[in-house]
Amino acid sequence: MQSSCAEIQAKVTDRVLEITINRPERKNALTMAMYTAMAELLNEAAESAEIRVAIISGAGGAFTSGNDLLDFLGGSASSADSPVFQFMLALYNFPKPVVAAVNGPAVGIGTTMLLHCDMAFAGSDALFQMPFVNLGLVPEYASSFFLPRIAGHVKAAELLLLGKKFDADEAVEIGICNAAVPADQTLARARAVASELAAKAPEAVRLAKQLLRKGTRQVGMEVIKEEAQYFQQRLSSEEFKEAATAFMEKRPADFPRFE
Repeated sequence: MQSSCAEIQAKVTDRVLEITINRPERKNALTMAMYTAMAELLNEAAESAEIRVAIISGAGGAFTSGNDLLDFLGGSASSADSPVFQFMLALYNFPKPVVAAVNGPAVGIGTTMLLHCDMAFAGSDALFQMPFVNLGLVPEYASSFFLPRIAGHVKAAELLLLGKKFDADEAVEIGICNAAVPADQTLARARAVASELAAKAPEAVRLAKQLLRKGTRQVGMEVIKEEAQYFQQRLSSEEFKEAATAFMEKRPADFPRFE
C-alpha cells in the first residue's frame, strides 16, 4: 500500500496498516496533501481484505501540531470536497478498528481525531490541546458533541472554551485515551493491541465496532457538517484574521477590541 505524499508513510505488517505522519521538522503539521494521502489510505484499507486494523502515529516525537496555517489558509478547509473533510469522513466511516499512538503535541485535529479512533495510547510526553476558540474559530470534527458525552459538560467547556493544554494522565482520566505509557513504548503498545485485534474474528470485530457506534453515528455526522459550516464562516471573520496575524507576528491576539 503506497502513500501519495512523502510526508505520510504507510506500511502493512501482519494485517495491520500503519499510517505515520512524518513531517517532524514542523512537528507534523498537516497540509492538504497529507490529509488527502491519509484519506486515500483509509479508504483503500476499508475495502482491503488484507487489512484488519489501522494504527495512526507521528514521527519524531510528535503526533501532530495541527494544521499548517499557511497551507490551511490557501483553500476552503471545511468545504465538503476539501482534503480535511475527506479525511474526517474516511476516519469516521472506517469500518475496522483504529488505534492511535500519541507522542508529543496533539493539537486541534490531533486531539479531535482521537474521538473517532477506537483505542488510543498516550506517551508520557503527550500534550493535548483544542485551541479553536483561541484562534477565533469553533470546535470541529464533532468534538462539541462527543467530548461532553465522554468528559461531561463542564470539563468539555473547560477544554473547548479555554483551549487549555492537558497531559497524558488527564487524557486518560477524561476518556480520550486508554492508557498513559512511557514515551518510548507508545507505538509498541499500540502495535501489541492492534496485533491482538487483527488475530480476532474479523467480521465479529467489525460488527462490534458498528454496534458500539450505532447510537451516535447519525447525529455525529450531522454535527460534523454543522461545525464545518460555522468553521468555514469563521475563517473569514475579523477575529480569525486577528488571531492568524498575531500568530505570524508572535504576539497575543487583541480580542478585547471586538464587541
